[in-house]
Amino acid sequence: MAFGYLIVALVAAAVAVFALQNGAPTPVRFIVWSAEGLPLAALILISLASGLVIAGVPLMLQRWRLRARLRAAERRVAELEAARASAPAPAPAPPPAPRSHGAPPG
Repeated sequence: MAFGYLIVALVAAAVAVFALQNGAPTPVRFIVWSAEGLPLAALILISLASGLVIAGVPLMLQRWRLRARLRAAERRVAELEAARASAPAPAPAPPPAPRSHGAPPG
């Protein structure tokens, strides 16, 4: 867990340094929309945030569905364990009678 925090801190520091070094105004055009004087770092950070949202939303939905399936499976296991605990144990079957090799079955 600490290793993950270290990685996040290093990436955040790299992004901050990048933003400070790339503040030049840049014109942006997309289809019929245009913006003049947008800092290059802002453009890249907006693109990064958009990518995280686009990738993160489906992953969150998948995680939510899997958690719902897990809860349903845990409920089912609890029901089966409760039913098994309340049902009487079946009587053990008697062992089969030994047979000799030369005698016919019966």
